[in-house]
Amino acid sequence: MYLWAVLTNRCPRCREGKIYTTENAYDLKNNMKMHEKCIVCGQVTEIEVGFYYGTSYVSYALTVAYSVATFIAWWVILGFSLYDNSIIYWLIFNGVTLVLLQPYFMRLSRSLWLSWFVKYDPNWKNKQANDYERIVKEHMNNW
Repeated sequence: MYLWAVLTNRCPRCREGKIYTTENAYDLKNNMKMHEKCIVCGQVTEIEVGFYYGTSYVSYALTVAYSVATFIAWWVILGFSLYDNSIIYWLIFNGVTLVLLQPYFMRLSRSLWLSWFVKYDPNWKNKQANDYERIVKEHMNNW
C-alpha cells in the first residue's frame, strides 16, 4: 500500500488524496504544482519553507539506480565488448531515457520525500492534520 501511494503520488497521511494538481507528469507547465493541502484529509504538502530542497538528493539517487539497472540489463541482454561501440549505445540510450523520465523522477522524489516526513495515520478521519509552521501565515506577517 505504501509503495502504491508513493508511485501514484498520493498523500502519505491518508493515502487517498492526490498531492499534485495534475496527474500528467509531462504537462511541463503544471507538473510540479501541488495542492496546498491534501484534498481528502487536509494534510499540508509544504511543511516549511524550502522543504523540498532535499528532493534533489532523492532524484539523484533514483537516476543513479536507474542507470545501474539499465547498465546491468544491457550487459546481460546485449553484452559489452571492447571492440564495438556497445557502451556508447548504452550511454546514448541511458541519457535519452533519463531525459524522458526526469519529469516522473522529479514528482516521485517529492512524493518519497513527503512520505518520509509525514507518516500514514490509519485513524486520519478521527484526527485533524498537524498544524505546521508553514500554514500559520498570520504569525509570519507579524515579524
